[in-house]
Amino acid sequence: MKVLAVTSLALLLCATPLAAQTLDPASQEALAATLGMLRDPAQRAAALGANPQAPGLDARVQAMVGGSPQLTQEVYELAAEIFGDLTRASGGDLGKMNAELERATADPAGFAALLSPATLARLRALAVRISDRPR
Repeated sequence: MKVLAVTSLALLLCATPLAAQTLDPASQEALAATLGMLRDPAQRAAALGANPQAPGLDARVQAMVGGSPQLTQEVYELAAEIFGDLTRASGGDLGKMNAELERATADPAGFAALLSPATLARLRALAVRISDRPR
């Protein structure tokens, strides 16, 4: 799942760690800021410039979608949904979130079980659109 790379990017760019177990108001605010950054190209560009590891992940996204600005935006919007699902499933515990992302490389189906049905459907639809693109 290449979208995991984008979700990892969200973790890298997240400026404020999220609290464990429940999302208190500060954690909800941090989540909203992270989701906004993923969805807004201008905010995302600023965040990419601030983290030395982020441009490499962004380059992988660009390569995955063949440089399509529309698909790039859709991937980042999907990553925001996945990040939100992951945050809620982990209670906002950054350690648990990282552990789930690491586990996802070996067990994508287990990771997919964390996603809401709507997010999973969007992931499948976007994967088909990306794979159907002429190369």
